[in-house]
Amino acid sequence: MITKVVVAAAGQGTRMLHLTNNKSKHLINVQKRPFLAYVLDNILEAGYKEIILVVGYKEELIKGFLEEYKNCIEENNGCKIDVVSQYEILGPKEKEYGTACPLKCVKDIVKNEPFIFLCGDNFYSVKDLKAMNIDDDYTYVAGLKHEHPEKYGVLIENGGDFLEKIDEKPKEFVGDLINVSLYKFTPNVFKKLSLIKKSPRGEYEITDVISLLAKDKKVRIKKIQDFWIDFGNPADIIKLSKFLKNGNYKAAAKNVK
Repeated sequence: MITKVVVAAAGQGTRMLHLTNNKSKHLINVQKRPFLAYVLDNILEAGYKEIILVVGYKEELIKGFLEEYKNCIEENNGCKIDVVSQYEILGPKEKEYGTACPLKCVKDIVKNEPFIFLCGDNFYSVKDLKAMNIDDDYTYVAGLKHEHPEKYGVLIENGGDFLEKIDEKPKEFVGDLINVSLYKFTPNVFKKLSLIKKSPRGEYEITDVISLLAKDKKVRIKKIQDFWIDFGNPADIIKLSKFLKNGNYKAAAKNVK
């Protein structure tokens, strides 16, 4: 049984424009609550007991939010949230940045246990979070069928449910199963982490780590059943607000547009 979940929440969220001038996108209110509150709600509801929150931009505000959120934690007996500062460990984003950086920050905390990894600006159902709790020797990448796969990283299967590679924003159709940034890792990920180099955009990419694991046939694809919401730009605030009003965000919802 996997108990640990790493939540990457170090970024600012520049696509949110002026809304993140003074706080990170994770703290933007939706229905009078910070987006991050909904993310944490579902992680705890899915039965995970330890959350490791990797922070950076305006981290003092996230720590303040957690003080207010602790009442929710107390309702889930035995649960705890640890905060790790990416900037303290790796330096400012100008020095080292990218989706793989939170992994570098939690190695000494996770140690030899499997764990779930997700981005703090992505929202999933309780059911799908539970489905990633697979305690075996494989890494799992969550995939979802999408009508516009060319905008995302497309998961290319290599027989059965094994991942061959992730094709980032392909210009030609190669499939419609996209990467939704929800992963289950084993401690082996840390061995590959030291082997990646900066991508063409100057960042350390988590998909490069997964590609190395895929070459060893250690990555499988897990198709999620409910929904995935990327909280990346102002239009997503309206979309998520409408979605939350139905009251079923912890359960299934098939048509999130």
